This record gives sequence, C-alpha cells and structure tokens, in this order.
Amino acid sequence: MTVRIQKRNQDTKMVPVPSESIIPERDLGKLPVLECKHLGIDFGGLTAVEDFNLTIGKTEIAGLIGPNGAGKTTVFNLLTKVYEPTRGTVMINGIDTHGMDIVQASKLGIARTFQNIRLFSKMSVEDNVRIGLHNQIKYNMFSGILRLPSYWKREKQQHEKALELLSIFGMQDMADMQAGSLPYGAQRRLEIVRALATNPSLLLLDEPAAGMNPHETQELMDNIIKIRDQFQIAVLLIEHDMNLVMGICEGICVLNYGKIIAKGTAEDIQSNPVVIEAYLGKQKEAQA
Repeated sequence: MTVRIQKRNQDTKMVPVPSESIIPERDLGKLPVLECKHLGIDFGGLTAVEDFNLTIGKTEIAGLIGPNGAGKTTVFNLLTKVYEPTRGTVMINGIDTHGMDIVQASKLGIARTFQNIRLFSKMSVEDNVRIGLHNQIKYNMFSGILRLPSYWKREKQQHEKALELLSIFGMQDMADMQAGSLPYGAQRRLEIVRALATNPSLLLLDEPAAGMNPHETQELMDNIIKIRDQFQIAVLLIEHDMNLVMGICEGICVLNYGKIIAKGTAEDIQSNPVVIEAYLGKQKEAQA
C-alpha cells in the first residue's frame, strides 16, 4: 500500500497510553476526548464490532480506516448513540455514555457528518448552520412571541455566529442560497460547518472527501487542521482517500471484519503487512 504523502502534521510526536493506543505528546496530562473500552455490538447472531479499544487525545486528528464493510460507520453510530453497544464502554470527556441518547451525547461534545449528506436542502445555507447553534443560544418563550429586544439581540448573535463559521470555508457569501442548490463539494463543507456549530470537542467526519476533486481535497486537508487549531478540538475521520488520511492523521486505527488489526502512525500503517493484506489480499506465491 504505497501512498504519496504530503504531510501536514510534520512535528507531531506520538506517545503510547495504557489503552494500547497512541496520542500526541501535546495531549499528555489532559483528559482524553474519547475512550472506547472493549466496545462491541451484535445484530442478531452477527458480531459487527468486537473488542474495539481506542483513545483519542484532546487535540488529535485521528483516522479510522479499513476495507468496505469493515464496521467503520457502525463504530461512528456507537460513538454517537445511534446504536447502544452490546458490551463495552464509550467515554466522552471522561463521562460514560451508557444509556444516553443522541441528544445527550451531542451535549457532551460529540458531533458528526454522514457518508450520505444530510442537509435541510430546502432551507438556506445560514439556516442550516443556525440549526446547529440551537443548543447554544436560548430564547425565552415570551421574548420570542412578543419579539422583545432580547429576541432580536439573540437573532443578531446567531446570524453573526453562522457567518463566522461559514467563513472557515469561505462560504459566507452563500448564506442566502438554498442548501440543496450548492455544488456537491460545498454541501460537504456545509455539513462540516453545521456540525461545528454545535460546539463539539470531538468532530466525527464520515468520508468528508467523498465526491471532491483533488483541489477540493487539498483544501479540505488544510481546513481540517485549521479547525483543530482554531477550535482546539479533536477530529476522527473515516476516509478512503489515503493521501488525505496519511497526510493529516496523527494516529490511525485500522478495522477489518469489525476488529482492530493495527494502530499506529501513518508510517507504521503503510508498512504493516497485516494492513496491506487486508486491503490488497494475499499475494499468490510465484510459481516455478
């Protein structure tokens, strides 16, 4: 598995932690944003994910990769409480999420995008972002009904915050456009902005580069690092574009048939024979 890497996180030193994971040295001494311990889920008699252990540092950009059907999106659904795990523990910022629902997990600081874009296509770009702001700016019922000054103050705050977030991707001039009318790549970026609007400490990106051309993918790589640095949050991404993964991910976890087969840096993963076999299959022995 040979990939031409344009490395963005040049100076990151990764160090081991007790969960057999690695995190950036800069995050040592800080509470991990995510800890998964022996996580697993069964659907009927089928085990989809088994003994999944992962720790992500407070400001880490991490990758979750594997062949199609490896269980990557199922892991995301477990982390965001779409599914309740059959066994194991998910800790977000040190808090056990057992028994929580999607909304409660979101309030702990986890947000995601989806493999298939899920925007409110008939609404404006700005209104899509403002939906993400709902848990930050509260309205008093009477101020809303009577349109009191406090209502208009909060409306102004939401408008300014939405434009500020859109400016991360240079999309502020698209604020009044209908979300469904945007080009595919712009819709992908809008979904990331809407997730950021919830003020997460961990952002999950499910194939963020899908459908993007090489130039858009390069911009996305720069913007993911910009988001991490500006908001001081962690990012965990699923992606099949290995140039993107190897270029920005500091720690990488490889999943196959619902089980972790490797963890390490980009250099570790590229040279791991088990990973190469999972992606390319066993090479037939040369016949004499």
